Amino acid sequence: MRVPVPAELLPADRLGRVHFVGIGGAGLSGIARIMLARGISVSGSDAKESSALEALRGLGARVDVGHAAEHVHDVDTVVVSTAVREDNPEVVEALRQGLRLLPRSAALDSVMQGRQVVAVAGTHGKTTTTSLLTVALQHAGADPSYAIGGELSATGVNAHDGDGAIFVAEADESDGAFLVYSPHAALVTNVEADHLDNYGTEEAYTAAFSAFLDRIDPDGFLVACVDDPGAARLLREAGERGLRTVGVGESASADVRAEDLRFAGSTSTFTVVDAGEPLGEVTLQIPGRHYVLDAMAALAAGLRLGFAFADLRKGLESFTGTRRRMELKGEAAGIRVYDSYAHHPNEIAGDLQAARSLAGEGRVVVAFQPHLVSRTRIFGAQMGEALGAADEVVVMDVYVAREDPEPGIDGQMVASHVPLAGGHVEFSTVWDDTARLLVERARPGDLVLTLGAGDVTLVGPQVLDLLALKERGER
Repeated sequence: MRVPVPAELLPADRLGRVHFVGIGGAGLSGIARIMLARGISVSGSDAKESSALEALRGLGARVDVGHAAEHVHDVDTVVVSTAVREDNPEVVEALRQGLRLLPRSAALDSVMQGRQVVAVAGTHGKTTTTSLLTVALQHAGADPSYAIGGELSATGVNAHDGDGAIFVAEADESDGAFLVYSPHAALVTNVEADHLDNYGTEEAYTAAFSAFLDRIDPDGFLVACVDDPGAARLLREAGERGLRTVGVGESASADVRAEDLRFAGSTSTFTVVDAGEPLGEVTLQIPGRHYVLDAMAALAAGLRLGFAFADLRKGLESFTGTRRRMELKGEAAGIRVYDSYAHHPNEIAGDLQAARSLAGEGRVVVAFQPHLVSRTRIFGAQMGEALGAADEVVVMDVYVAREDPEPGIDGQMVASHVPLAGGHVEFSTVWDDTARLLVERARPGDLVLTLGAGDVTLVGPQVLDLLALKERGER
């Protein structure tokens, strides 16, 4: 559901009692966590039980499973997830009562007011870059507030109300939310066509990023990756408007450049050069070139905010990842199982490159679940082509999420475009068959990777259970 952004954006302490419809989601749960830390009365509901709901209850929120009109009878403000339908009984009741309705973007803005906001935007890599910057700043002596679209592996939480002046926020462009914020500084990882169900055309999507430039403080700055054509164009546009810019990447034109990239197993090592001056070497505990570029953006922002390279490096090197971003789920029968959120063709390609480094001499066995009917219709062929970098592929059916199914738009669209040489690809129409199909294909030394933004994340633990049974000779 699209809730209009109100003309007046109030700070959180003026919202009264706040109720979240869809409180278990990555975005809303983080905002709720910050409000609770500030002593604001918070309630919420979600369709199913989760660890996020249990954590919020532990912090003092009243959280219900299931939606009912009575849940909003004693609240002042209702925050609505975009995944919620217009006929949701809590939304209907809130409208009947004339309660203040806010989209996620306005609720996030309410907790960021009064802070120095650093917003991280881009088609891919937002969550990882936001996380890297947060951890780097923490090790540099800051205590930033943060709101991330995923949980930090080290802490298990996606948001924090810090004592410092800085607020690091993942700025989502999918529904135009990032156009609500007014950051002091912004990071843009890349700009490629996506979310065309909302924007309609690639031109409209790109124009939103141009509009985002208008939201940045004139005394602030923009960090963007010069290796990405879309981000590089945005960087040039920002410079032409008089905004201070910092280009990062491997290209010679980068202001803060990564040189001598080396990948070994689960690590990525590179040398940082700032304005021609070598600063030193950084070794990340996460593999893949795309993660190096994310780290470079975070590092450049930290440097321009005035923090020391040595301290920022400690944070980057201590970073152990974000949940659902090349996350190790476990190992059984000599097979490691990873899970990642990749759902766009370039994200798939980047994570498969990282998986190849992790696998070493082993093979890469992948289960991919397309996310959204509209995205599958537009990018299905490219998704399949990207999956060709694996050795064995199981394609699941589309995770429908907030859309309705469309005839002919299914996982077979993706599977039919997978160009495996010597491997096998299978379209699995039954969700519960996926773990078994992966186990049948994997052998000791291989790496199993589950990819997608839907409930494919639940497949990895099933794979590990079946592998453990197989190892004990029970199956």
